[in-house]
This record gives sequence, C-alpha cells and structure tokens, in this order.
Amino acid sequence: MNKLIPFIFILLIASCKVDPAMMPNDGHEHTHYDLNIPAGLPPMPIPADNPMSVEGVALGRKLFYDNLLSANNTMNCGSCHQLRNYTIDSNLALSVGIDGIAGTRNSMPLFNIGYSPTFFWDGGAANLESQVLGPIANPVELHEDVAKVVVKLQNHPEYPALFKKAFGTDVVSTKLLMQAIAQFERTLISANSKFDQWKRGEVALTAEEQRGLDVYSSSTKGDCTHCHSFGSTFTDFEFRNTGLDSIPIDLGRALITLNSSDEGKFKTPTLRNIARTAPYMHDGRFKTLRECIDHYNTNFKYTKNLSLELKTAVKGRMSEQDINDLIAFLRTLTDYDFINNKNFDKPE
Repeated sequence: MNKLIPFIFILLIASCKVDPAMMPNDGHEHTHYDLNIPAGLPPMPIPADNPMSVEGVALGRKLFYDNLLSANNTMNCGSCHQLRNYTIDSNLALSVGIDGIAGTRNSMPLFNIGYSPTFFWDGGAANLESQVLGPIANPVELHEDVAKVVVKLQNHPEYPALFKKAFGTDVVSTKLLMQAIAQFERTLISANSKFDQWKRGEVALTAEEQRGLDVYSSSTKGDCTHCHSFGSTFTDFEFRNTGLDSIPIDLGRALITLNSSDEGKFKTPTLRNIARTAPYMHDGRFKTLRECIDHYNTNFKYTKNLSLELKTAVKGRMSEQDINDLIAFLRTLTDYDFINNKNFDKPE
C-alpha cells in the first residue's frame, strides 16, 4: 500500500511553485501556474513529468466539463463532481451514469485531491493522472472507450490548438488528456473555512465550537485525530475497516491488494467541508453527520479486521451534548468561498 510521504519530506523535495526550468522543453512557450497554497496547507507535490502551466490548467478545466468524455456525449467529470455541492454528486448516495445505472460507491469530493497519494475509495489509482481514466472507462459512469475520446478530441475544431498551447503538440493522446485534467484538479484547493480563519487569528470559536474541538481531540471522546489528522488535510489518507458491516458487502481495498486483511477497508476521507458533503461513507449509507457520529460512538461492528482505533474505543463514550458540540465544530470546516471560485467552475 502506498504511504503518504511525510510532509517534512515534501517540504524538502517539492514546492507549490514549480521552477520555470521544469516546464516542458518542447519549443513552445508555457506560462508557469502558481498554485498559491494558502496558510494551513503544506506545499503540494507536483510530479516532475507534469509541471503545471496556465495553458495546461485551462485545457484540463475545459476537458473536465466536456461531455465528449462520455459515450453518448451527455455527461462529464463535473456531472458527478459538482462545484455547487463541494464537488460531490447532488447529495446522492450513489451516482448514476449515462446509462441510468447507479454505481456502488459514493462520489468522493475532489478539493485538495492533489495531496492524496492514492485515489478512489479503495486506492485503485496510484496517481492523480491515472485516476482520470477510471470514470471515463467505467461502464456505469461515462462508459466510453478512452481511445474514442482521443479521436473525438483530435477531430474537434478547438482541442488540437489547445493541446498545442498546453503541451507543444496538436496530437491528442491519452497521456496528455490525463495530464491536463490532473493539472486542473490540483488547483481545486479549499482552505478558507472558519477553522482556518480561527487558526490565523481572524475570528473566535463559539463556546460550543470550542467544546466540539475538545471532543474531536480527546482520546476518550471523539478521538478523531488518529485518522482525520487535526488541521491541514484533515485525513491521513490511510485505509481502515470501520465496522460498517459484520461481513463486508464491498471488499474495498482487498479488491486491489487481493489481501484478505484489507477486506472492508476504505480510504479515510477528509473532514473539510464535511457538513456539506452528505451522505457519508463509501456507499452513502448515512444521511446526516449525527448518523455518522452515532456509528463511531455506538453502532460499529466488531469485524475481524476492525481498525485499532475502534477496537479499543468504548461504546457510548460521547454524550448527546458531546455529539452536538462535535457537529458544531465540524461545521467550522466549511469553506464557503470554495464553491464560489469562478476558476473552478465550467468555463464560459
């Protein structure tokens, strides 16, 4: 299983500002794209073979919202990752693809996705570039042959010139399609919630929110920090079985590793914007934050590979007041500016 590179190491090997010398040496002038990582988030690791450019991000944004990615030209990435819904799918438990068939997992949010070392609920994609292909080819999502997408883009009146601007060639390829969309997705940064403003000393938490923070951090109450690391990304990106079912219905991570010890393990999601990204869990079974917290407080099952954090937890450790306070704190993680960022929306 891929491990998250420690942030101190990232600070040494990566920068949120790509050196212009890293831009493709293809005889075409590219404009360096500055991510402008806000305070509270670490520098984002950018792969050396896909440095970010203004032209590449613009192309990726256009592709992200283009129905040509689907077999019947009716859906795109933004169909299930809607900006107004914090890049999830209209609060649906399971997204419905172009053929009217629902998938088996909840749509994951895409903000701050550039920090993740693996992708999808089961970690089935090892990098941001390769994850682009999954939804396109998935028969219950966009249900299209990627080679056909490349042909459609190559025959399009605008795309060859846009690929030329971004990558120095007007020959569309699967690799460049992946790289362009990944560049755009790395710009989807969210870090201006009330929590962030509080950390910067700009606002104060209410008494209820402060109590909720205490519950969140307490090892005998919420004990949330083991998995949802406090601050920054609010996730450790690891895979855990959280006792949703005595016998896992969806094998999760084990479908990728083929290791029985990974059965029912799913990626720890971020808690940023959590109050706006219901429903919860990999299958969207919980409609509210309270249902989700009740699961961790009293309703989790003692599975054979239950995460250690829950295996040692006392059921009923949080009172009703604790839960109310915790929810109040979790609401401070909502970044209202994110959904109004015009640079993330469909280009005009």
